[in-house]
Amino acid sequence: MKDDRVYLNHILLTIQKIEKHRRLGRKRFLASETIQDAVLRNLQTMAESTQRLSEKIKATQPTIPWSDIAGFRNILVHNYLGVDLETIWGIMNDEIAELRRAIEAMLKSLPSIKK
Repeated sequence: MKDDRVYLNHILLTIQKIEKHRRLGRKRFLASETIQDAVLRNLQTMAESTQRLSEKIKATQPTIPWSDIAGFRNILVHNYLGVDLETIWGIMNDEIAELRRAIEAMLKSLPSIKK
C-alpha cells in the first residue's frame, strides 16, 4: 500500500487537467472528441485513485460521496457507451471544485515529510 499522499497528489493532478479543459468552455468540450476522451480518462483515473485512499483519510472529508465516485468510475469503465456528455460537463462544473478543495485539505492534514 502506498502513502495516501501519492494518491492525493495524483487526484489533484487529474483535477487540474479536468479544470484546464473546463476553462475551454462547454461548446468546445462538446465539439471535441479529443477533449472528451481526455476528460473521461482523467475522471476515470481520478476515481480509481480515490478508491485507493485509506478509509482513515477519507473519513476526514465525510461530505464527499466516496462510494458514488467509485460507482461513477465503474460506469466510465464498463458503460462508456452510455456516458452522457452533458452530465460530464455538469460534474466538471459543479462537483470537481468541491473535490479539489477536499483533496487540498486532506493533503494539508498529513504530516509534512522532511527531506
